[in-house]
Amino acid sequence: MAALTLLAADGSLSDAPLNAAGAYVRPTAPLQSRVAYAAAHVVPRVSADNTPGQPADIDWDSTLAFRRNVYSWGLGVADAMDTAQRNMGLDAAATRELISRSAEVAREEGGSVVVGVNTDHVLDSRISLDQVIDAYKGQLHFTEEQGAGPVLMASRHLARVTRDAADYRRVYRAVLEAATTPVVLHWLGTAFDPELAGYFGADDWQTASQVLLEIIGENPDKVAGVKMSLLNAESEISVRSQLPEGVRMFTGDDFNYVGLIGGDTVGQGDSHSDALLGAFAAITPVASAAIQALDAGDPARYLEILGPTEELSRQVFAAPTFYYKTGVAFLSWLNGHQPAFQMVGGLHSARSLPHLSRIVELANASLALENPELARERWHGMLRVNGVDA
Repeated sequence: MAALTLLAADGSLSDAPLNAAGAYVRPTAPLQSRVAYAAAHVVPRVSADNTPGQPADIDWDSTLAFRRNVYSWGLGVADAMDTAQRNMGLDAAATRELISRSAEVAREEGGSVVVGVNTDHVLDSRISLDQVIDAYKGQLHFTEEQGAGPVLMASRHLARVTRDAADYRRVYRAVLEAATTPVVLHWLGTAFDPELAGYFGADDWQTASQVLLEIIGENPDKVAGVKMSLLNAESEISVRSQLPEGVRMFTGDDFNYVGLIGGDTVGQGDSHSDALLGAFAAITPVASAAIQALDAGDPARYLEILGPTEELSRQVFAAPTFYYKTGVAFLSWLNGHQPAFQMVGGLHSARSLPHLSRIVELANASLALENPELARERWHGMLRVNGVDA
């Protein structure tokens, strides 16, 4: 039996039996029981200057093929968000092109795409609230023109200049008023972006969530859902229970998604969350198979399939959490979705070999390696290049 060589932090080596790929099949009809988006990453050209501070130079064939693969498994794509390295290498010009190209692919594939709307094209670090509103509106209208669903991301500009919760209400009220299609509001926690401390006017989620709920309550027809990315299941369940009818909760909790998505179906909560997850870009076939099990009325199979992936996701999203993108791209490379383990901005160097080794181990254990022999070959080659006998 083939084995995987694993590298521990102390330099010791061990072997793990290489599992066969999961026997997952693509759905023949749209997924029914949950709405699920995979937050997708970008693939740079291998020969590009993929170093810190350089503009993103995208391998569009590989980047868009990855999205087509997500659609083939019945999931939607969440694009131009933090998984795509917004504020961590993906510059404004590349972001606009990504949104335009991704929306076109969604139309070709008959898939659903939502994309991030932010203020990050503005180079000044501090701007007025009126300028924040105008910056949001500019990206919002561009997104609407492309035919993609908007996700109103948390703005660093807003976090820097806001004085209190009233400022958040003012900004979101103005932006939502300008929206011509319902948007998803994104609450991104400090584990993902430390600059967003105190977002929605308070450091504690209990107080901040009431501001969020007030914003939604004032604009129920303009809000399609909320994406919660606080890595705190209690906060998500609390907000979920208070949402107006018709407003979805999209979990962005890459630590606790199994129970949050399963919800009452698996005896965890009196409702459920839908999904908008970076983790689902790393485990797309597994995520699809799990939701197909829910569609078939088999919650035990759902837990059997998706449950083991949560430990893998916790490793990918381990502190410092904002480097999780490295793990997503690494798994994409292992699974044959890109030609090299490269990332814009040099972010492929953000995780250690032992950290990546643990990802390999857990991906193998949770049947998230789509082509195990290819993954083994690529991983062992990476070890050898780094002086490890594999």
